[in-house]
Amino acid sequence: MTPGARLAAAIELIDDIAGGDAPADRRIDAYMRKRRFIGSKDRAAVTERVYGLLRRRARLDWWIERSGLDAKTRTRLIADLVATDKLGRTEIGQMMTGQRYDPPPPSPAELRLIARLGAARAQIDHADMPPSVQGDCPDWLWPRLEALYGAAAVTELKALNEPASFDLRVNTLKATRDEVLADLKPLGLGARPTALSPHGVRLAQRWPVDRIPAFKEGKVEVQDEGSQLVAMLADVEPGMRVVDFCAGAGGKTLAMAARMQNRGHIVACDINAKRIERAVLRLRRAGVQNVERRTLSTERDPWIKRHARKFDRVFVDAPCTGTGTWRRNPDAKWWLKPGHIDELVTLQSRILESAARLARPDGRVIYVTCSLLPEENENQVAAFLAAHDDFILVPVPSLWGKAVGGACPVATDMLRLTPARHGTDGFFAAILQRKPS
Repeated sequence: MTPGARLAAAIELIDDIAGGDAPADRRIDAYMRKRRFIGSKDRAAVTERVYGLLRRRARLDWWIERSGLDAKTRTRLIADLVATDKLGRTEIGQMMTGQRYDPPPPSPAELRLIARLGAARAQIDHADMPPSVQGDCPDWLWPRLEALYGAAAVTELKALNEPASFDLRVNTLKATRDEVLADLKPLGLGARPTALSPHGVRLAQRWPVDRIPAFKEGKVEVQDEGSQLVAMLADVEPGMRVVDFCAGAGGKTLAMAARMQNRGHIVACDINAKRIERAVLRLRRAGVQNVERRTLSTERDPWIKRHARKFDRVFVDAPCTGTGTWRRNPDAKWWLKPGHIDELVTLQSRILESAARLARPDGRVIYVTCSLLPEENENQVAAFLAAHDDFILVPVPSLWGKAVGGACPVATDMLRLTPARHGTDGFFAAILQRKPS
């Protein structure tokens, strides 16, 4: 692809992402699958541009609005070429020629934008930008995050705007971390142990997993360190009966199964049959044999009532805004609306209420989200405990040593992980225990 063709592909993809309901990564994958003629370097360049435009959108819009233009995909791309790539009118004109696969040439208004940004020596960051713009956060969401993080809010948001780390979880059914690190060393990927998870490996660069022998052999799974840690907080043991209530494609199910050494029983539930079926290959590759997959009709499926108080652990990775995963899904911040939060809070409450019925006396419910917002986290837990005097909150630090090992990274009763403080995706976890009969 020519440089101009790369720009045209980025514009097409951004518009496709904005017009659909699938995450950016799925849209990009679908786009590339239909265009297998695009080489690996071109794919990487286009993908990097798309994610960059999504991550820098608020800051680009700030510059565009100061120049008197409307912010849209083309103007954001042109502003990015000036402010981020430091290109001028000549270089941009050489890529936007309108010939073959290049985008059309800049309009007079776009040429004025290039001139104004060039004259202002535009940088992607500027001291006059308001905090929400510095953090590339929707304006309406900024007050909530400022109330949560105070003076550290911009720092937290900037960390969420960086590319995510590439983490692997060692499957202890097949290997130790030292063995995996030795396997990875010849690949030159800069693999090193994660700081908090005893089963985690962090690579210095992203790499296609199908080119990692340890992955094909089932020795590792791709899983963020934060996701590994919340799964470990379930503190499952061999022989237990466990429910992964919102299992999805089974990442945390796999982590718990390895901890149980294939002894005991895990029921991986989800209301999406296709999503849970995607776990089949992963379970087989990992050598997991103690997982039953079950599709639920709703969060109040009759199966739940029939199995009330029969499980030692109930893991609830609740659907949420995903504000803690903006490193991986920067597009999510731009389609999120205030009404979505209210809808999710209601759904989370129903899910937690129903799933908790499965916990036996002395059994635990592990409530998890990848959200930063208190409405989805601490407030949900407080409301649940207020309505259920047969449950108590178990402080995370009291279990950390046994469940994870090492020093607990938080002093609070409930776990909050963030990229800025812990180098993980944003995660929340609370441990609720049913009182003895």
